Amino acid sequence: MNQKPELIVALDVDTLEKAKDFITKLYPAVKYFKIGSQLFTAYGPEAIKMAGEKGAKVFLDLKFHDIPQTVFSGVVSGTGLSYEPVFISTKPSNIGQEIKNATIYPVFMMSVHTGGVDRKMLEEAVRGAKEKATELNIEPPLIVGVTVLTSDANSQDTLATVIERAKFAKDAGLDGVVCSVSEAAEVRSECGKDFIIVTPGIRPKGTANNDQKRIATPTEAMKAGANFMVVGRPILEASDPLKAVKEILCQKN
Repeated sequence: MNQKPELIVALDVDTLEKAKDFITKLYPAVKYFKIGSQLFTAYGPEAIKMAGEKGAKVFLDLKFHDIPQTVFSGVVSGTGLSYEPVFISTKPSNIGQEIKNATIYPVFMMSVHTGGVDRKMLEEAVRGAKEKATELNIEPPLIVGVTVLTSDANSQDTLATVIERAKFAKDAGLDGVVCSVSEAAEVRSECGKDFIIVTPGIRPKGTANNDQKRIATPTEAMKAGANFMVVGRPILEASDPLKAVKEILCQKN
């Protein structure tokens, strides 16, 4: 399976200004950005709004892991994160309705943990996304399950654990999983062509591994059948981030 995975740039930075700067430099070459616990804890919905205003879509990577009702509520809140673009109308009486119709919901994907959780938690995450999306008349965000972190070293049990959790996620109604490229091909084989596979730990040739253990190149992610590949530091720490993006996109073509 040699589809071209979409690039998600991880905005693992400590200020909203830095995040905005990277989006400004990289969009529209990059259309998808990951906002995780660091940026969201500091700035919350403002970070989502900022990305949406630039035209980007957001993978809200908070890895929900809690009691089912709390996860349901968290996903509902994430699905409903939005902003209203500045709108100028020549018909003042219609401004309110036109702005309402123009409301933007940037979050296209959210993550939950699959390890050490019960099925009910995963099902409630899916229900939260679908019910809130129906209320808003939008497409529900994808809900993907984190299997084994790519910072964990490979062991003789890693592949079996990832496959077990991927099947568990699919049975509970999740759209896909987050796993390393090392397990992606087997997940694709076991879970089917429509199952979403998000692969972090992507390291172009010649870049540092950092704290990642199970890494792969963009080309390997493509060959393994990934739908999305997440890249952070190799782009954020590059002297020319846009050039780094273009090199990654060339590698996967």
